[in-house]
Amino acid sequence: MSNAIEDDSFSKPVGRWSVFYYGVGHMLNDITSACWFTYLLLFLTDIGLSSRDAAVVMLSGQIADGLATIVVGELIDRFGQFKIWHGAGSVLVAVSFSSVFGGCIPCKTLVTFSSIVETVSYSTFAAIFNVGWAATQVSHMSMVNCITLNSTSRVVLASCRNAFTMVANLSLYGIALIVFDVIRAKTHADIENQYRWIAYLSIFIGCCFVGVFHLGTYEPRSKTGIHGNIHARISWTYWFLKILYYQVALVYVLTRLVLNVSQAYLAFYVINDLQMAQSAKALVPAIIYICSFIVSVLLQEIAWNGRRLKAYYTAGGILWMFCGVGILLLPSSMSIFMYAISVFIGIANALMTVTAVSMQSILIGEDLNGCAFVCGSLSFLDKISCGLILFVLQSYQSISPRVAGNYSSSIYFSVTRYGLGLVPAFFSLVGVAVTCTMELHTPSSKTLIEPLLE
Repeated sequence: MSNAIEDDSFSKPVGRWSVFYYGVGHMLNDITSACWFTYLLLFLTDIGLSSRDAAVVMLSGQIADGLATIVVGELIDRFGQFKIWHGAGSVLVAVSFSSVFGGCIPCKTLVTFSSIVETVSYSTFAAIFNVGWAATQVSHMSMVNCITLNSTSRVVLASCRNAFTMVANLSLYGIALIVFDVIRAKTHADIENQYRWIAYLSIFIGCCFVGVFHLGTYEPRSKTGIHGNIHARISWTYWFLKILYYQVALVYVLTRLVLNVSQAYLAFYVINDLQMAQSAKALVPAIIYICSFIVSVLLQEIAWNGRRLKAYYTAGGILWMFCGVGILLLPSSMSIFMYAISVFIGIANALMTVTAVSMQSILIGEDLNGCAFVCGSLSFLDKISCGLILFVLQSYQSISPRVAGNYSSSIYFSVTRYGLGLVPAFFSLVGVAVTCTMELHTPSSKTLIEPLLE
């Protein structure tokens, strides 16, 4: 009788404050990730590293992140303790991130500024930062499946998490806009000082929200005990035999690639290709994330099922394809239209991200003893593939920044233009195609007791 009561309570919609406390738990990761993908390559090339060396730093961090997600996912499935992993990862992120943008410490110690020493130094701190980032991400993502079995509440939690991702990104670009305006970059030391302040302020804001998360969120218990198998672990082969696992993995990875690759080249595109003002490298991303935030909040009001997840993901993917074409063909003389394109990019990003993450919850269902492995393995594929693609694009960037056209033309097809326009649009197309082949079955669930918006 008590088990039935517990099972019923676990299927009830999650309360408003519980959703809020959970949603803010990834703020530190999100604000540092936004800085990582938006400004790392730009920062490293600005201080003198070649495009290839900058790509090596990015790749080293992505590989460390990918490997850490697998290890952390397995350990969480074995021992649980989501909040401990989250807290430890957050500490590592906060301590190491300032060093990623804090200048070459070994160079100052050894009194040498060779490109090899600089690359090794930045790569090391990038790897340490990404190990902590992975621990926080996997614990936070997998926790949602142990908080509730209610399918709509799981989407609401993911949507709230994504909404605060937008808040984190907006916070970063607000900080960057102020720092770039106050501190003028005339030397390499000025550039390092700019990004050091951005890193410090980002860490402070993120840590405040991590504290709110830990104070307001309880450690979720393994609810598989309801069905009598609380200690039973799910083998990896269980997931590998599911076709849906591969479909969800591909859609999730493609979605992350759309977001991360476009974010990495956005600043390059608006400054180098469109020749917009320096403030645009903060203002254009800010518009994207304002729109994403609004859409993410609105998505919390929908009663979700498998068909709606597929429909909304497809809508986001198609929207990104049109945006990609616009970016690819937009001449510098019409750069003002980038602000309009950024609105639709923000809408598409929210639609794709919320639904792609929610597909993981449908895949996991009530198989909670394997939820961390699913989140970890998908994140592993995401990090490795993103690192490799950015490395390849940066390698071509170092060889020929403008692969077609000439300097006098208002439209030229650079690697940056391909990276921001063509590559995400192609990934969106493939993601939509895979989504159409899915069979997503969601259990019937109760609707929310009250709407999250008033």
